[in-house]
Amino acid sequence: MRSAQQILADANVIAVVGASRDSFKPAHTVPLQILRHGWRVIPVNPFVDEVFGVKTVPTLADLDEPVDLVNIFRPARDAVEVVRQAVAIGAPAVWLQTGIVSAQARRIAEEAGIEYVEDRCLAVERALGSLTKRA
Repeated sequence: MRSAQQILADANVIAVVGASRDSFKPAHTVPLQILRHGWRVIPVNPFVDEVFGVKTVPTLADLDEPVDLVNIFRPARDAVEVVRQAVAIGAPAVWLQTGIVSAQARRIAEEAGIEYVEDRCLAVERALGSLTKRA
C-alpha cells in the first residue's frame, strides 16, 4: 500500500465531495490550495453550480471522466455512502479529511481493494511532502 503522501503525489485528478463555496471553510480552502499547486480538482456538490471557479458535479456518478482520488469533506455518517459511490465509479483511492473516521467506510474500501486514508488533511500532507504538480 502507498503512503498518504504517495497517493496524493500519484494523483492527477481529485474529486472533492462536499467542496464548499464558503471561503472560510476547510472544504473550500483545502481543495483550493491543492488546485493552486497543480492538481485538477473537480468539486462534487449538488447545491451549487461552481466552487472556486470550477463547475461542480452533483454526485460522483455524474463525473464524465475517471478520477485518481476521491477526497471526502462530509461527516463520518455520510462517508460510508460516498465510499460506496467511489467504489462504484472505480476510484483507486479515497481520502477522508481530518476528523473524519469510519470503520464501516474503511471496510467497504478494503473489501473493494481500493486505498483508504482517513483523519488526514490533503493540504497538510501536500505541505509536509513539498508536493506539487507543476513542472
